[in-house]
Amino acid sequence: MAMNTQGRPTAPGTATIAEIQTFTGNRGLDHEEPLIFEIGDTGRTGVDLPAAPKAKSRLGGLERSAEIGLPGLTEPETMRHYVRLSRKNYAIDSGLYPLGSCTMKHNPRLNEKMARLPGIGDIHPLQPQSTVQGAIQLMETLARYLMELTGMPAVALSPKAGAHGELCGMLAIKAAHEAKGSKRDVVLVPDSAHGTNPATAAFMGYRVKSIPAMADGTVSAEAVKAALGPDVAAIMLTNPNTCGLFEREIVEIAKVVHEAGAYFYCDGANFNAIVGKVRPGDLGVDAMHINLHKTFSTPHGGGGPGAGPVVLSAALAPYAPLPFIRKDGDKLTLVEDASEAGDAAPFGRLTAFHGQMGMYVRALTYMLSHGSDGMRQASEDAVLSANYIRASLKDVMSQPFGGPTGDRPCMHEVLFDDTWLKDTGVTTLDFAKAMIDEGYHPMTMYFPLVVHGAMLIEPTESESKQSLDQFIGTLRFLANEARHGNDKSRFKEAPMLSPRRRLDETKAAREPRLRWRPAAAKAAAE
Repeated sequence: MAMNTQGRPTAPGTATIAEIQTFTGNRGLDHEEPLIFEIGDTGRTGVDLPAAPKAKSRLGGLERSAEIGLPGLTEPETMRHYVRLSRKNYAIDSGLYPLGSCTMKHNPRLNEKMARLPGIGDIHPLQPQSTVQGAIQLMETLARYLMELTGMPAVALSPKAGAHGELCGMLAIKAAHEAKGSKRDVVLVPDSAHGTNPATAAFMGYRVKSIPAMADGTVSAEAVKAALGPDVAAIMLTNPNTCGLFEREIVEIAKVVHEAGAYFYCDGANFNAIVGKVRPGDLGVDAMHINLHKTFSTPHGGGGPGAGPVVLSAALAPYAPLPFIRKDGDKLTLVEDASEAGDAAPFGRLTAFHGQMGMYVRALTYMLSHGSDGMRQASEDAVLSANYIRASLKDVMSQPFGGPTGDRPCMHEVLFDDTWLKDTGVTTLDFAKAMIDEGYHPMTMYFPLVVHGAMLIEPTESESKQSLDQFIGTLRFLANEARHGNDKSRFKEAPMLSPRRRLDETKAAREPRLRWRPAAAKAAAE
């Protein structure tokens, strides 16, 4: 029987998205969500509470002089608000996340399950150590595995992020120099290092001396040797570097640094490219932080519950911060006080407690579920994925360090520049914004700074070939449109399909609005 279509058109109309105006401001099931202050009302509440009893204030003149002004919402309103906001987020669980040097990799759900096990998810850092021997053993096992993977004799688990780890490693270096009576105030930082490296050194009071990269994007041992002197405390070098390249002269660099009486700090944020393939300790590294989220699949810290353990050479091991684990037969002790440190000379402590237990559990789960061969394969697959993208796009996008034919291999991330966009009227920013309309979060733009119009792409080992092929196809399509298409508005006006259109970024930077004001107050001010 034929379906009755009377009064029900079966073909779409001709109206374009831009022409459709809705009463609500919503776009289909994508809701236009106001700020929570615009939804709630200070005179409304989702619960009924009795009036607070009168009591004498103990705030000593610090009482509020006016109402706090928090919005009142019902539970359904609150739930809908945050669910709607979450639907506007782009995350690794919703699509490929090609941020270079950030390693937005899949977080296995097994890790989450283990972190929530009774006895792990509900322990407290102030419990007596006798009641948390299992947790301390877990930390000792993770520490032992990290030392084995890096070829280093000591590790500090407590740093809570990569930059925090940098601070830890450099404080150990400073303590080692002070123990020898050596006063050095210069730190060498190559141009291809992560930006947090010079920031950490400067924060500690060191003078930062930059080392330029060679034409091939790597650091020359000769350039390092020429910059060394009796005032140099350390070099902070990222390997693989932010150009996605392995530092081929790293052993020679370590040698000349040590001969000058300095220490070698290696930024290990890109360790995920070489796990199971290269041990940094064998290369002459003295200190290196490890971003657990980048290499061992813990959630990306985002300023929150991250972890950046630091492995240390024999020369720096005595200066590892408190707390550290001591093994005496079958008994494990978390040494919390310098008076109990024995022959060690810890420089102090970085955190109130022991670090982030939840991240330790997730990282160890990843290690145990993969084994040494699985972790090695993850590194190989990450490098393979990046090189697959590089080889697939080398004929349409230019590489600053790809060689004459674009065939020079990269590590875990591939770097393109904007040479191929010359005379198109399209910039790196325009191209990245157009990716949003295609459903992709943009790659890292304009970083590293040593490359003009940089586009840094890291696919990680988590993506399937099908996923990579669709991504490559999208970039090829956009590249062709940028170079040969007649309509550049798809780039200059992008993104057009996102909840918010492009800002005037110059004005936003110069005249930022960092505080919300009610419409009435705003109108009165104007």
